[in-house]
Amino acid sequence: MKRLNTVLWGILLVLVGVVLSLNALDFIDIRFFFDGWWTLIIIAPCAIGLITSENKTSNLIGLFAGIVLLLCCRGIIRLSMVAKLIVPIIIIIIGLRMIFGSALKNKGADVMASKTARGYSPVNVAGVFSSQTLNLVSEEFHMAELNAIFGSAKLDLRGSSIPEDAVINACAVFGGVEILLPENSKVKVRSNSIFGGVSKNKKRPVTSEESVTVYINGTCMFGGVDIR
Repeated sequence: MKRLNTVLWGILLVLVGVVLSLNALDFIDIRFFFDGWWTLIIIAPCAIGLITSENKTSNLIGLFAGIVLLLCCRGIIRLSMVAKLIVPIIIIIIGLRMIFGSALKNKGADVMASKTARGYSPVNVAGVFSSQTLNLVSEEFHMAELNAIFGSAKLDLRGSSIPEDAVINACAVFGGVEILLPENSKVKVRSNSIFGGVSKNKKRPVTSEESVTVYINGTCMFGGVDIR
């Protein structure tokens, strides 16, 4: 995905350069600085993010906001009209999220339900207006609940044993969550974010089919989850 993101940005820059060159040679006359041109600073990254990012929600909201602002600047719609449409649009987005969200199987939820039924309890790390760190060494890990609200929460699993698929639910609200995983674990991320996101900052080695998978469900609002 990172490679695709770089390629798309490269294509966009090449197109801008070509248009500027043709303008300079008087072959075409395309104005970049039209009314509302600045909204493209919002629209372009969000449009690319819809293709390359695992977090679709915040990019979709950003793209919608950018398009609405562009239409307002161009005089196509009025802000008063937008205000009337906010509630219906929110209802539509929630409905679409429910439809497509339920269509996609949440394997992590199934794993957590299975572990709960077998008597396992989640490890809890909560940083609320504070910073909390938990380092598991020589212990079996199965599932965790991490919450950072105006603070930070860190879970270090590099010294732990993960005998089977595990689940981590991470929530960051005006805060940050950091997760350190063993090298031999596979990671699958499912995120719902608004003005935030989940990032994997380290390329993990290729693992066999028998390797355990850590399912990470991230919810971010003006915050982030960092996986290393």
